[in-house]
Amino acid sequence: FLFDIALAPEFKVEVGAADKVDYYNIDVTDEMVENQVKMYTQRNGKYEKADSYEPNDMMKGVLAELDENGSVKEGGIQVEDAVMMPEYMKNDDQKARFNGAKVNDVITFNPAAAWDNNQAELASLLKIEKEAAAEVKADFSYQVTEITRFVAGDLNQEIFDQVFGKGVVNSEEEFRSKVKEGIQAQFAQDSDFKFLIDFRKVMMEKVGKLEYPEALLKRIMLQNNADKGEQFVEENFEKSLEELTWHLIKEQLVENNGIKVENEDVTAMAKAATKAQFAQYGMMNMPDELLENYAKEMLKKKESVDGLVNRAVESKLVAAVKPQVTLEEKTVSIEEFNKMFE
Repeated sequence: FLFDIALAPEFKVEVGAADKVDYYNIDVTDEMVENQVKMYTQRNGKYEKADSYEPNDMMKGVLAELDENGSVKEGGIQVEDAVMMPEYMKNDDQKARFNGAKVNDVITFNPAAAWDNNQAELASLLKIEKEAAAEVKADFSYQVTEITRFVAGDLNQEIFDQVFGKGVVNSEEEFRSKVKEGIQAQFAQDSDFKFLIDFRKVMMEKVGKLEYPEALLKRIMLQNNADKGEQFVEENFEKSLEELTWHLIKEQLVENNGIKVENEDVTAMAKAATKAQFAQYGMMNMPDELLENYAKEMLKKKESVDGLVNRAVESKLVAAVKPQVTLEEKTVSIEEFNKMFE
């Protein structure tokens, strides 16, 4: 019975005020708040009939193919109740023909030019096959029968209650303030994520290069990736050592700070992840029972549990080490922040 033993390198990692780590506070602009507010009002919006066309309006009308003389072509393509949104036309000259159009107006335009000969668009509009649409080059008349406009909902108590719960917010000023708080909370998570990346780099440099039984580790890596071969091992070995070093550093930091992750922490992380997903669609006030059900489904999958445990550990680690290091705080725009990950 033969076996190999690989011992982890001995080292000690300590965190203190001498460790300087960048921390990026993302600026929440009035434009961000306004865009979020608009999203909520649009969810409560409705379509209304309009007398004349404006950009983004929807039009319904009768399409008729024209001959070379500009008359309705006998036996040509005709579509009753053809629905269009001229704003999405690719050709500005064709789009401009609909500016200010009113119900019962007749507009002459060229669909092929308007949609840059996109067969799928033309086939959908003219109710014909894509192959036939490729042959359509003629002008068409369009008699407007209806113009519909989307009107955003009013920013009122109904929306306040839908987003944040009944009676939590009672004025537009309070609503905008709560919306800003929500954006700031999301950005704080992103800032913490970037902090952990930078903190890892500081700790890795502080610990320095560790000695590993490389021949044995390469052999194990090759066995685990036999289908990818030795070249894969050579190309990825240094990266795997970096990950191993960080894993060992993190283990020490977790132990030094008495960090423990219980079932309640994993469940809370699952609910937080679910809540964040709903928040992306503007659904802020999700019932706790619904979050609980989604969290339970996530916890049924082992890969989800492993990821949630790791996130819970890292969340607690960030909370523990942030007060111990010296934060080099910087305020940046969301665009500047995102460029750091390119």
